[in-house]
Amino acid sequence: MKLLLDTHIWLWLVGNRRQLASHVLTELQNTQNEIWLSPISVWEALTLHRKGRMYLGPDLEVWLAQAIRGTHESPFTPEIVFAAMQMPLHPDPADRFIAATAQVLDLTLVTADKRLLGVGSIKTIANR
Repeated sequence: MKLLLDTHIWLWLVGNRRQLASHVLTELQNTQNEIWLSPISVWEALTLHRKGRMYLGPDLEVWLAQAIRGTHESPFTPEIVFAAMQMPLHPDPADRFIAATAQVLDLTLVTADKRLLGVGSIKTIANR
């Protein structure tokens, strides 16, 4: 299975695994599954750090290199942007881009965000 991590799931995987449900952690640790990450999630994490809402460490370049190790980087394409504009979601553009990425690339979105669970034809795994 190809799993696209919502930003919070990725950050929990990297720094606070206790937040992950046992079935989600099992899927994330399953070597048969591929872990995918959107560049939007990287942007969100670095923005939270810059605003002081999260501390990622003294060297962001080192933190990022470690945090993305083993993940597949999803592209950010015009097709994904177009799909994001069609998403029946709240106005948060990051959520729209992540959901659209899952839709366009046929990835399973791993999230705890109730607003993203069951959106359109997107396959999801709920962190509950």
